[in-house]
Amino acid sequence: MRIGEVCLYTHDVVRLANFYKVLFEIENDCDDDTHQFILCEETTLTVYSDGKNRTGNSQSIGLVFTVDDAEAEFERLKKLGISIIDPPTLRPWGAVNLTFCDPDGNFVTFRSFPKE
Repeated sequence: MRIGEVCLYTHDVVRLANFYKVLFEIENDCDDDTHQFILCEETTLTVYSDGKNRTGNSQSIGLVFTVDDAEAEFERLKKLGISIIDPPTLRPWGAVNLTFCDPDGNFVTFRSFPKE
């Protein structure tokens, strides 16, 4: 068994999907205002509106993506104007984590594993 999809529920699919397209440097021709596939590799990331206005996000979930270099991503995100919660920080388990929020307030972490 494996995770087939992670879905972000939102009241503004286009806004949130565009954030992730810029974040992941993805260009596609999908501009649907109800449902968009963002990443379509082994696990799919989708953005979906079920018609409910989701306010007061509890932030009890975080999305973590492994990147080549969290420090380089930090510089790129700053240039995009993304507000950083925690700058790249070496964690006791060996990962360098960088945390920020998407437009709906979901926690997103980019992590890298330095070679030495």
